[in-house]
Amino acid sequence: MMKMRIMTTTMIKFTIPIAPRTKKNSQRIVIVKGRPMIIPSELYKQYEKDCKEHLPDIRKTIDYPINLKCVYYMPTRRRVDLVNLLEATCDMLVHYGILQDDKSDIVYSHDGSHVSYDKDNPRTEIEIERRMYDEDN
Repeated sequence: MMKMRIMTTTMIKFTIPIAPRTKKNSQRIVIVKGRPMIIPSELYKQYEKDCKEHLPDIRKTIDYPINLKCVYYMPTRRRVDLVNLLEATCDMLVHYGILQDDKSDIVYSHDGSHVSYDKDNPRTEIEIERRMYDEDN
């Protein structure tokens, strides 16, 4: 019987030393060509710009299946939605060309992602692991 084993190898690790922020808080509605559009807040847009200098330089945009592990260290114990934090991180990585897309054929999983508290050092620690498949006989 043939078994499929999924293996991962760490490719990229980096830290964004800025308090994590979601796109969902304080969204704005604007009218573009007569149609309403929801856009991120100015605070989120500034957060995204500030994060750019902490992103890794990569030679080629990631276009293969990965596990994207994000550990968010928040400055307060206030409740936060992990899914919204992950969405903001994925969108930022696509925006800056780290990921080709954040659809499930590329961002296969978010295994190990969670929210923690660190009042003195809020940050996001990111690990991108390539998913490789190995067949056993």
